[in-house]
Formats: sequence, structure tokens, C-alpha cells
Amino acid sequence: MTFPDPPPSSPPLRLEAALGQASADRRIDILRRIGSGSSISEAARGAGVSYKAAWQALETLGNLAGQPVVDKVVGGAGGGGAHLTAAGRQLLALAERLESARRAVLAGDDVPGGLSLRTSMRNLLRCTVADIQPPLEHAGSASAHVRLRTAGGETLYASITRESVELLGLQPGTPVLALFKATAVRIETTPDAAAAATPASAPAHPVRNESATAQGAAALSNSLSGRVADDTTTPGGELSLVLTGGERLTGFALPEHRVSAGVGACARFAASAVVIALP
Repeated sequence: MTFPDPPPSSPPLRLEAALGQASADRRIDILRRIGSGSSISEAARGAGVSYKAAWQALETLGNLAGQPVVDKVVGGAGGGGAHLTAAGRQLLALAERLESARRAVLAGDDVPGGLSLRTSMRNLLRCTVADIQPPLEHAGSASAHVRLRTAGGETLYASITRESVELLGLQPGTPVLALFKATAVRIETTPDAAAAATPASAPAHPVRNESATAQGAAALSNSLSGRVADDTTTPGGELSLVLTGGERLTGFALPEHRVSAGVGACARFAASAVVIALP
């Protein structure tokens, strides 16, 4: 069965956007399985994710590409199924060429992962997944708290959807990148922060930050200790913080704070602000 090319009035294809993270999750794998004749359910089982996560992956690819990559057929004599659109077939072909070229390059060079990642987020930390709560086999929760360990031994948390955990294939020991915007980080200088910023400080721990939500729920947030790397004479100005493990973070001082270099401080940011990527 053949599929006609999209008519001229169709939105333009943006395949480079859909391919930007092809090696970082299972979306292309799901698309490949459907192209081989699998239904969405079969593709999900083969990729090791739920049906919901698989369909979400296909919708994300379609959004990034600017056109649907899969036609879903409901009902019928065969019970329905899914087929690649012309855009989906083109995306899959380019993904396979890109992966082949990537393997060829990496086979000859020791290239650190993550260098090709382009993002507006100023903060990027190399981490390893410590654990995931609640585990995926525990139903009833739409989100998961992923505990990460930085290269310097600090601990931070990311709150992401369970579908994202599935699609990224996260499990204890998985190397990841933790990204978060500088505008999400508030750097506070307090006596406690100064004491915690000594080399013998304990790893960072989660803070229950009481937020004024309608439900009064506690929001999980992070607190990382270190020392300010530069001066700021502007209250609420941008700061660079050197963590106890040597990594650097960028954030902003509190509005009433003028901060000097070398002062102990804490960087605080919500777990929901942390994005996880695969290197």
C-alpha cells in the first residue's frame, strides 16, 4: 500500500527538529517498529514502554516534524492499526542515515557525549540516576521523582512524567545530563549556607518547600551548597556558584542581597525545573 506525498498546502516538514534527540530516547525505535508492520501496541511492547508513552512519543515526533508521522486506523476487519505517513517514512529514513553517520564518526574519535546539545539552559550537570520513586511498576502516580548523583557527589532531584522515564529508559546507573535554567535558580547567602559550603559538607538533600497551591501540597525542591565565584553589586544580580564538587551553577541572588566572591551560599531550585537528557 502506498501513501501519497503531502499536498502543497500541508505545513512544511521540519525533520531536523524531530531528529534533534533521536538517539536520546525511544521515539525513533517506536516509529521504526510501526514501519515494520507493528501496531502501536506491538511497537510499545517491543520498545518496552506503555501504549500511552508510545502514542505520546508519536505525537511529539509529529509536533516536531510539523506533520503527522503516523496514520491511526480505528476498527475495521483487521481490528485497526497504524501506518507511517509519507512524512513518517521520510523521517525514519533520515534517522537511519543519521545514526549510521553518527556510528561512523564515533568509531574513529573519542567524542564526549552531550557536546552537540544546543539549549537555552545555562546549567548542565553530568549525573547518574540513583533511583526512581515511585518505581514504574507502582501504578497510581502520573509523575516520578528521579534522584540524581552529580559527578561531584551532590544529590539533586528531577520531577518528570512516568512516560518520560519509560521513553528515556531511565534506571539506576543510567548516565544523564541534568539541565535547568539560570532564572529558576535562587542563590541565598545565609549563616547556614556558609557552614554547609565547607569541603566536608554532606550531599545536597531535598527540601520540602511549602507552596501556596490550592491543595497546600508540598513541592519537592533542591538545595545545593557552594561558594560564590564572583561579586555582584546589583541586588538580585546574576551569580556563579562553585559547588563542593567543583561544578558551577548560574543563578540569581535574592533581591535584597549584594554578594561577594568566596561567600558560602545555597542554590535553590524546584525539582520540576530540572530537565533530564541522555548524553
